[in-house]
Amino acid sequence: MSFFRVENLGVRFGGVVAVAGVSFEVRQGEVYTIIGPNGAGKTTIFNLIGLIYPPTSGRILFQDREVKGAPHHVAELGIARTFQNIELFEHATVLQNLLIGRHRHCSTSLWQELLFLPAVRAAELSHRAAVERVIDLLDLAHYRDNLVAGLPYGVRKVVELGRALATEPKLMLLDEPSSGLNPEETNDMAFWIADIQRELGITILMVEHDMNLVSRVSSRVLALNEGRMIAEGTPTEVQSHPAVIEAYLGGAAR
Repeated sequence: MSFFRVENLGVRFGGVVAVAGVSFEVRQGEVYTIIGPNGAGKTTIFNLIGLIYPPTSGRILFQDREVKGAPHHVAELGIARTFQNIELFEHATVLQNLLIGRHRHCSTSLWQELLFLPAVRAAELSHRAAVERVIDLLDLAHYRDNLVAGLPYGVRKVVELGRALATEPKLMLLDEPSSGLNPEETNDMAFWIADIQRELGITILMVEHDMNLVSRVSSRVLALNEGRMIAEGTPTEVQSHPAVIEAYLGGAAR
């Protein structure tokens, strides 16, 4: 059984082909990174996986089940995502934002919630314990009760990572996790990603532009240009590939 794979994925918007015939497989337990210059189709692939856009061609399979339907079905399968532009509830606390990530694990009914029956209390304690484990892992205890609106940008990035972790995913999609971070914060993000993979056993599919971060954490790398695959392999192999050098530098590799 394959863990996650994309087969001949394509999408067009009117007459514009954004992604064309992309196929790749992510093995369980690895960090697989998609790179490419601006406009290469990286985030579009994430939006296709997240069912935000319907594909024009191809299919997406997670543990040999086709990923299709409404976007919330993706979370139900055990796939979580962070966004390049942070998507948090700014006027809620860090703890409240992380608890929102537990929504997919809610199994009690509305009437049980209204009466706050023992099953609801037990579930609340379980959700809180799960969130506290995420807070400890990501060193967010200092910010637990702070409103997100008052937090530095780098901390917000970690909170969004934490909310995705709170869903207890099998696969995490990280969209430009280092975007907007300074070198020290990017270094911290590299440690978080490595810990998530190694200590929690979560498989990671990442889109990233910082090649130092890519080299540090990635098992394998896929390079795109203009919506098409141009190279796949280890970080070193891909970065030295002539087609990748040409795509980034805009001229033939010498």
